[in-house]
Amino acid sequence: MKALRLNNRKRFPWPGLLILVTGFQLLSAAQVLVRAGDPTWPLVVTLLGYPVLQWAFIVGLRLATKQDRCELELLACFLSGIGLTVSASFSADFAWRQGVAIVGGMVTYILLRWAIADPDRAMKLRPIVAVGAAGLLAINLALAQTHFGARRWIHLGGFSIQPSELVKIAFIFVGAATLDRLQRTQSITRYLIFSLGCVGALFLMSDFGTALIFFSTFLLIIFLRSADMRALMLISGAAVLGALLILYFRPLVAGRFAVYRQVWDYMHEGGFQQTRVLIYSSSGGLFGLGLGNGRLRFIFAATTDLMFGVIAEEMGLILAFLIPLCYVAMAVYAFRAAQQARSSFYAIAAVSAAGLLVIQAALNIFGITDLLPLTGVTLPFVSRGGTSMISVWGLLGFIAALRAPPEPKKRKPLPAARPLPKPGDISFADHAPPRKKPVNR
Repeated sequence: MKALRLNNRKRFPWPGLLILVTGFQLLSAAQVLVRAGDPTWPLVVTLLGYPVLQWAFIVGLRLATKQDRCELELLACFLSGIGLTVSASFSADFAWRQGVAIVGGMVTYILLRWAIADPDRAMKLRPIVAVGAAGLLAINLALAQTHFGARRWIHLGGFSIQPSELVKIAFIFVGAATLDRLQRTQSITRYLIFSLGCVGALFLMSDFGTALIFFSTFLLIIFLRSADMRALMLISGAAVLGALLILYFRPLVAGRFAVYRQVWDYMHEGGFQQTRVLIYSSSGGLFGLGLGNGRLRFIFAATTDLMFGVIAEEMGLILAFLIPLCYVAMAVYAFRAAQQARSSFYAIAAVSAAGLLVIQAALNIFGITDLLPLTGVTLPFVSRGGTSMISVWGLLGFIAALRAPPEPKKRKPLPAARPLPKPGDISFADHAPPRKKPVNR
């Protein structure tokens, strides 16, 4: 009955909402172009071409999948459009690079939806994805250069990539595909080794923010599959011990925790970014100072780690508060739709992907506002970054895969009916069951 109610919900009013989102994006783009004075053609093409790309993506996806619901894609396009507009207000170079990243993210979304549409194909791809993830982390350790205390980026010409962002997709893919057949293959040990290897490599890179995201997602995946609180407490205790050792041997990381909840005492030192976010974001009011008129944009990492603060200052607190609600909406959708998933693979993948997005968003927003220690992670779909954008669109594909209808159950064919004799052709007595012979006593 519950499934019937969910399937018979009102049609999602996507055209009206898409028109509303497009209107907001065009108004924001006009504000950036007017402020630029004499905008370059890459800036104009990027800002005006994005709404066209958005319509083509959503309408084309609906026609290809023949599904009416597109709320997930609309939320992702809304968030990506905000990030693109803010990046464009900084420079045309930021704008077109972010636009290319969004296109790459959409392509990744489509490819992932195709890869996991067939459960058997997903299981066959599991070892390939696991080996590829391990290879990416190994390349990162070998070739990445250290910037600001972390070895995250590999520079290729004029571009830089962050392999750990792409490994997020593999981490959930391998975890869901492995634990889906836990009862038959007893393969949890393999996933434990894979997870520890990923987290260990991130520690060696000093990418502790991403390591925390991976570890939290790992706990969520294990809980979804086994709900074993003892194992979770044991793993968490070991993680706390490891974190204490890191704080002891890595003074840079310990310095971030030293100013936690005391940023005003270190407002010109370790708490410089957090205090500026708190001051400038509140000065924007409900509707903001206007794109390009804020002061937080002159602080280091304004378009990456501090993007939420820039939006609050220049576009207003109302829009800033809508951003975390979008992540909550994705998580609620995943939890509700997982109840009708055609297999545990899709349920685990979708819920863990939604959980990862919420965890990463919380670390970013609460970190720059001093509610949590600053970890330096990006805001999903919004912060500037190519591999980060590709990664979060791929994670969205796991959630959207829940929309696929369940596979029909194969029924055994009924035995062929015995044809009745036609009158005149054969005697009805020939079809009567044989009589039992009397037993002589």
